[in-house]
Amino acid sequence: MHQLSPEMRACIDECLRCYQTCFGTAMTHCLEQGGKHVEPGHFRLMIACAEICKTAAGFMLMNSPHHKHACRECAEICEECARSCEQVGDMQDCIEACRRCAESCRRMAA
Repeated sequence: MHQLSPEMRACIDECLRCYQTCFGTAMTHCLEQGGKHVEPGHFRLMIACAEICKTAAGFMLMNSPHHKHACRECAEICEECARSCEQVGDMQDCIEACRRCAESCRRMAA
């Protein structure tokens, strides 16, 4: 990954961390808690967040000129996911991962 800037490498790390946190939390914590944790809008948003994070990381890893578009969308979905997780409650790890990823992706999209 020597051709990628340190900022891009850091953003890839944040995206992959957010992917892991959102997907893992959705599939364990949320499914086990039930109730508002598996409300369709919230649950779909968590999976959408995980997927866009994985996609944005992939676009950066392949050094695609389209990574800015993927990162812009990723930042938007991460923010929405963080808000949803705040409303559901008891999801601090996801909220923090989403906010860090959104911030990093906004810088990449600029």
